[in-house]
Amino acid sequence: MALVTGGTRGIGAASAEALKQQGYRVAVTYKSNEQSAKEFSERTGIPAFQFDVSNLEHCAQEVKKIAEACGPIEVLVNNAGITRDAMLHRMTAAHWHDVLQTNLTSCFNMCWSVLPAMRERGFGRIINIGSINGQTGQLGQTSYAAAKAGMHGFTLALAREGAARGITVNMIAPGYIETDMVRAVAPEVLAQIRSRIPVGRLGRAEEIGRAVVFLASDEASFITGSTLTINGGQHMF
Repeated sequence: MALVTGGTRGIGAASAEALKQQGYRVAVTYKSNEQSAKEFSERTGIPAFQFDVSNLEHCAQEVKKIAEACGPIEVLVNNAGITRDAMLHRMTAAHWHDVLQTNLTSCFNMCWSVLPAMRERGFGRIINIGSINGQTGQLGQTSYAAAKAGMHGFTLALAREGAARGITVNMIAPGYIETDMVRAVAPEVLAQIRSRIPVGRLGRAEEIGRAVVFLASDEASFITGSTLTINGGQHMF
């Protein structure tokens, strides 16, 4: 069974649908947009569970409920994320805290909640959704970039801890993908971003979903502690 956080829209929704198409039993989480969650579940048949992934107690309680309702969680996709963009000298402490809690602390919360059962079964796939901006930085995104860069270090460390127990931990770092978050960028800024992508276009959420399916599969069993960059060549290293 696969669980995708922030899974009712964008990359999360595409990942959940791709996993379902490959035969996984899938559930998703969401925080507040009940209408979007309802529409997603009605369209896909994938159940959506409402809770705050930045709250450890909520995660532990809800993971237990989801496992009881849908089966043991074998694949966890940590996708939930927000932005609160502002130049650092104008950023509030509350906005910094919100982004770090939702984007990074949620990884700890969810992994902490699913790991004991994964270790007991001797199998698990954890896939963290990072960002090109965690690799390169971006104006006005010190909080977001810090959270995504922190996710990279978290992935490496947890991969070492999980390997002997049959648990792989990897990260996908998408570039600019056609999602609601990116569509909210000013058109002139988006045009500049597109001009810097060698393939000449934004990515599609489905392209990230296919990578999630691969990292969850048996074919990727020898891959752990890796970051798969999917950015159209915008950042190469």
